[in-house]
Amino acid sequence: MGIVVNQSIKNVIITCLGFGIGAINTLFLFTKFLEEEYYGLVSYLLSASNLIWPLMAFGVHNTLVKFYSAYTSKSEQNKFLTMMLVLPMCIALFVGAIGSALYSYILDFFSEDNTIVQPYVWTIYILAIALSYFEIFFAWSKVKMKSVFGNILKELFVRICVMILLILVSFEIITVQEFIYAIVIVYMLRLVIMLIYALGLHEFTFSFSLPSNYISIFKYSVLILLAGSVATLLIDLDKTMIERYLPIENVAKYGICAYIASVIIIPSRAMHQITYPLTAKLINEKGFVQLRELYKKSSLNLFAISGLLFILIICNVNELFELIPDEYELFIWVVLLIGGAKLFDNLLGNNNSILFNSDYYRLILYIGIGMAILAFILNWICIPAFGVTGAAIATFTAVFCYNLAKLWIVSVKFKMHPFSKNTLITMTLIIVFVFGFYFWDFGFHPIVNIMLKSGLIGAGYIILLYLLKISEDINDILKKIPRGA
Repeated sequence: MGIVVNQSIKNVIITCLGFGIGAINTLFLFTKFLEEEYYGLVSYLLSASNLIWPLMAFGVHNTLVKFYSAYTSKSEQNKFLTMMLVLPMCIALFVGAIGSALYSYILDFFSEDNTIVQPYVWTIYILAIALSYFEIFFAWSKVKMKSVFGNILKELFVRICVMILLILVSFEIITVQEFIYAIVIVYMLRLVIMLIYALGLHEFTFSFSLPSNYISIFKYSVLILLAGSVATLLIDLDKTMIERYLPIENVAKYGICAYIASVIIIPSRAMHQITYPLTAKLINEKGFVQLRELYKKSSLNLFAISGLLFILIICNVNELFELIPDEYELFIWVVLLIGGAKLFDNLLGNNNSILFNSDYYRLILYIGIGMAILAFILNWICIPAFGVTGAAIATFTAVFCYNLAKLWIVSVKFKMHPFSKNTLITMTLIIVFVFGFYFWDFGFHPIVNIMLKSGLIGAGYIILLYLLKISEDINDILKKIPRGA
């Protein structure tokens, strides 16, 4: 776990900074400098592009990680990498051609409600290309065990640029329309930087010969494309369906609550940058003893750390919304349900990495398609019935079922699970802290309340983690702090 802990710590810091800047943007700058409908528009465009980019990427970002370590010669690596770059380009051109032919029909889709989307529909396609190729070149760097720079671009670069652009909007240096176009440019610029960095890690030359196992690669890419699309659907389908049934400003309201809850994924996003290629390497080398250890440790560490974030969010969310303009109301069940779904994701540890890099990824495809259909049906039923909260109910239910299925597959096929008695102890700590601090209010200014309550929660939770020896890795890190290491 040495390289995992080392790069994970760096990635956690980067991801925390990114989410901190994102929180400032999401909770304060967007709400202050953009009207509700334009905030909803930006949220919708990004969510729609997030639904499309896995199709553009054609599963290449996962395929690259799975197969790269199996090649020993540079010529075979170049053949493989060339194939990884060409496949998404073909898909992007195909999607672009269809989109151009049907563009008038696509515009008609927004002709009755939320017509504000029409002038910006084309940006969804450009954003999807930028997102897909960024993930491909990010995966390129991950297989070289170099995830930190890519994580800086992923978590910090866009958010800092958006912050600067929002400030320019506030000073009326740029218009809201120019702000939207500038976001597209930022995503394209990020792609170019990632491309240059990735190419510097590998002396790559185009090779127009196919690798020897190209059929296996293509089949895997197709299935991972579908499986990855399912995972993305479960994340962003709710926002896009809210736009269909409710005024577009509700996308922004839901997005704020969902963003607050999504802070819980910081540890997993940071750790997965390095555990994903490491898991692929262990599976390729048949290192199942080390894989079992990595599975248990990643699950426990992520659950313990994300549990603290879950407690802090739930116990401080009421005070936080006192700082946000009144038109953005708190939907507490959205925060609870989305937060619970993210906490469950962390509990799985490197489960996704195991499945997507094994011979059982096909099972995930079949189950995932069922979960995507379930999510669509639940959103279709719940949003008209329960409004914004209905989207959270649909997402939580679909994610919960999907995660249970993935746990079951790894348990049956690999004869291992990530749980231990310390998992149960950690869960008990989380429940006790939530009920112990949620209803506790100091009665001071919201910022003071948040600082005091967070300090007490953080200190108490970390001390108990240490004394109960929940995680060896966490205890080792805590032991180094007093010595300044």
